[in-house]
Amino acid sequence: MTVKRMDNVGIVVEDIDAAIEFFTELGLALEGRMPIEGEWAGRVTGLRDQRVEIAMMRTPDGHGRLELSRFDAPAIASDHRAAPVNSLGYLRVMFTVEDIDDTLARLSKFGAKVVDEVVNYEDIYRLCYIHGPEGILIGLAQQLRQQTSRENPMERR
Repeated sequence: MTVKRMDNVGIVVEDIDAAIEFFTELGLALEGRMPIEGEWAGRVTGLRDQRVEIAMMRTPDGHGRLELSRFDAPAIASDHRAAPVNSLGYLRVMFTVEDIDDTLARLSKFGAKVVDEVVNYEDIYRLCYIHGPEGILIGLAQQLRQQTSRENPMERR
């Protein structure tokens, strides 16, 4: 066996407090928050003399976690927040929500904006991308009904 489970997805932010508020409103719970520094940390990341604050957010089902990181040192190397969806590398994280309209209304108070529009995918999902805190691209999916294996686009390949 190689992978036992996915532990977390990491996102680097400038304003960790605002990001925590946003993801808490989305339904994630703050699991812990702490500074990370020291020689050992630099050996893991390759960033010597790093000073970073992390906040670990847990999804309501308890199976997924989102690690928010704010680097004090070294300085941020690059900014991918305005990258279009077809850019190489990590781009977005997607969450399943109970009610996409309610979620959008609540998150709009935190500055979230729909990228284009909410779409209906074959009466199975309502989907959209939003720009969340600091422009982070986040996908939202509301399942409307269960799909059959014939409807699953991943199984059509």
